[in-house]
Amino acid sequence: MASLSAGAYWVPAPWPVLKTLWAMAQSGALARHASYTFQAAAWGFLIGGLPGAVLPFILRRMPRLSAILDPYLVGGYGIPKLALAPLFILWFGIGIESKIAVVASVVFFLVFFNTTAGVRAIDPKLVQMARLVGASELLIARRVIWPSAVPFIFAGLRVSTPYAIGGAVIAELISSNRGLGYLVQLGAMNFKTVEVFAAILAITLIVIGANALVNGIERRLLRWRPANALNKDAASGGM
Repeated sequence: MASLSAGAYWVPAPWPVLKTLWAMAQSGALARHASYTFQAAAWGFLIGGLPGAVLPFILRRMPRLSAILDPYLVGGYGIPKLALAPLFILWFGIGIESKIAVVASVVFFLVFFNTTAGVRAIDPKLVQMARLVGASELLIARRVIWPSAVPFIFAGLRVSTPYAIGGAVIAELISSNRGLGYLVQLGAMNFKTVEVFAAILAITLIVIGANALVNGIERRLLRWRPANALNKDAASGGM
């Protein structure tokens, strides 16, 4: 009997977790903490994702600069972002700014390298043919390079979505008085595993919803592409 109670304490059944999550939702605590985490993830996603998607197009026209920056970008990608979280807290404080910085540092590299793969995968013959008919570099970028790279960009965004939310949660675990990561830490400190699992379930639901949103935007923007080509390019970008 003791072993059963101990097991239920450490790994609670689904029903108590759902009841706790519902109680948190009714009290307003879930919305308050989830909105804080989502805000940090969304801002970090934008601040890291936009430069990550634009920079490969700029470096495409500057091969020397690309060769110089490449080892530094690879090294930055390999740095564990969790190790940077205390440094961001020193720079930006314990507020939401440090959480945004953690998320941006994660998202930037994922989007950048996926977009770079898309830019480099373009057939040079298509670019040469466009130049032969008199297309300007801006027109080539808009009509040839950008459409070919978009599936790779969205592949990076899909991969980045759970990492963005996870980065915000991890930063909240280190230092915060709000957010879903704070709820996980609070439940662990009070030895309330039901609350920990309820917060984890909320994080999981947010990740699923955000991923569905990105997939919906991708399908809307890429309606002009054949479904088999889209799936093939996106799978290549994920590599």
